[in-house]
Amino acid sequence: MRHDNRLENELRNIEISVNVNAYAEGSCLIKCGNTHVLCTASVDDKLPAWLKDGDKGWITAEYALLPRSTRTRVNRETKGPTGRTHEIQRLIGRSLRAVTDLSLLKGYLIQIDCDVLQADGGTRTASITGGFVALYLAIEKMFKEGKIEKNPIREFVAAISCGLEGDTVLLDLDYDEDSSARADTNFVLTESGKIVEVQGTAEGTPFTKEQFEELFAMAQKGIAHLITLQKQALEIK
Repeated sequence: MRHDNRLENELRNIEISVNVNAYAEGSCLIKCGNTHVLCTASVDDKLPAWLKDGDKGWITAEYALLPRSTRTRVNRETKGPTGRTHEIQRLIGRSLRAVTDLSLLKGYLIQIDCDVLQADGGTRTASITGGFVALYLAIEKMFKEGKIEKNPIREFVAAISCGLEGDTVLLDLDYDEDSSARADTNFVLTESGKIVEVQGTAEGTPFTKEQFEELFAMAQKGIAHLITLQKQALEIK
């Protein structure tokens, strides 16, 4: 039993509330235990210069920790994103583009903003899972308004962390678990089980291929449940 009384294969309490922003084309607040992320999707018909004469649209992402989202105050990144922030927002963008036919978004840019209101581990994975919901809502609105002729989303995508505490595989690490884990991995997987991205590090002794496969199997089960929750929030049967 873990310090918060969860089983090894148990997610934190997950809540996804949609349409929480009155102005964004798509929005949601995702709560994964004590990690809370506000995700908004904004649609723009002004493409980046390098895409203006192309045959596709684009999806990009920004990510930020609010000053008191953490146990001690973090400074606002007024001089541009740090290396960590830049890496996370690129991951979010890649994950959402991977499940979207960008040719069906021709002429449009969708910007996903993921603002961490409260951080307790798993902020990047929560941002991907919530960012997809915001994206889905924005695309649904574009379709209803006749801006696009077909829904470009190929399938759902979500992300989760897994780790090793000793030789025990844990699902959905919080901050304390992440800080002490022997190995820390992040998985981004589609509904059909395809891999978008895997990030994994041994914090202490290296882990084996067999242990990686255990981590992967645990992540698959967690992501299947997250996608069920995404669909429930979006009222998709």
